[in-house]
Amino acid sequence: MAEIDTQKDVYLFLHGRMDLKEKATNALTTKGFSAERIIMALPTQVGEIGDYMAMLWMPPNPDHIKIQQITKVEHVEPEGMIGLWKGVSKDDIGTVPLA
Repeated sequence: MAEIDTQKDVYLFLHGRMDLKEKATNALTTKGFSAERIIMALPTQVGEIGDYMAMLWMPPNPDHIKIQQITKVEHVEPEGMIGLWKGVSKDDIGTVPLA
């Protein structure tokens, strides 16, 4: 996995699987992410360039977490459940097993 800047926020996408929140958080902290920096992703608030996105993959029965780094944030009109995240560009940087 790419070098992680633990001073950056990581936005966690659970895709409706609230039952996996603790498991996902534990998996991320084991890989070096700071628990204080893990933020539940909301459609009304996006991260900044350089921040991370962590999403349970692949819905509806995820077995790992896809880690992505935000590369661009454009102002957009919110759309559905995706909201403002529609304007976020990102690069895949690694995966973490959801053990």
